[in-house]
Amino acid sequence: MRFINGCAKSISLVKEFEDRGWDAWTCDILPSEGWHKHIQDDVLNHLNDGWDMAIFHPDCTRLALSGVRWMYLSDGSIDLERYSCLVDDCQFFNSLLNADIPLIGVESPIHHHFARELIRTYDQIIQPHYFGDKESKAICLWLKGLTPLVRTHWIDKSEIKQSVWREAPGPNRKANRSRNFKGVSRAMAEQWGNEV
Repeated sequence: MRFINGCAKSISLVKEFEDRGWDAWTCDILPSEGWHKHIQDDVLNHLNDGWDMAIFHPDCTRLALSGVRWMYLSDGSIDLERYSCLVDDCQFFNSLLNADIPLIGVESPIHHHFARELIRTYDQIIQPHYFGDKESKAICLWLKGLTPLVRTHWIDKSEIKQSVWREAPGPNRKANRSRNFKGVSRAMAEQWGNEV
C-alpha cells in the first residue's frame, strides 16, 4: 500500500506507516528532515501518483483562527490582497481534500470564519493528549473515506502542557509548531492503516 504525507517534512508519521509495511513517502517544497523517500516538489504535481492514502498538512498561516486579525486593515476594512491569498490557500486545501485518492486526512488548526466559508466543516477535533502526548493543541481533521480517530489515552489535566504556544520566536518556530505528535502519528497509522 502506498502512503503520502503531503506538505510535510517531518518523519514521525511516515515512519509509523512504514513500520507497518506501507510504502510511505513525504512531499514538500522544502527538503526532508532525513526521510529517505521524499519528493521535494509541489504536492499538487503528485496527487495522481497511485496513492492509497494521503494525510496532508497545508500551511495554516492565513487559515487559522489565530491569524484572522491580519485579514483587516487598520481602518477595519478587509485587506483585499490578503483575502485573495486566503482564497488561493483555500483552493489548495480543497484540492488536497478532494484529490482522487481513496483515503484522505487533512490536518489543520481551527479556521477563522473567512476560511470556513470556503472550506467545508472539519469532521473531528483531536488533542495530542488523547493519544499519549502530554500536550494541548486543537487539531482539526477533515476526512475522506477515513473514520474518526478513537481516543486511546486519558491524561491528568495537571500534566498537559502547551509547549507549542510557548516556543520563543526564531527561525525554527514555525516548523516546530507544525510537527506531528508521536502519539497522534501512531494512532493514525494503527487505526487508519487498517482501513484499507
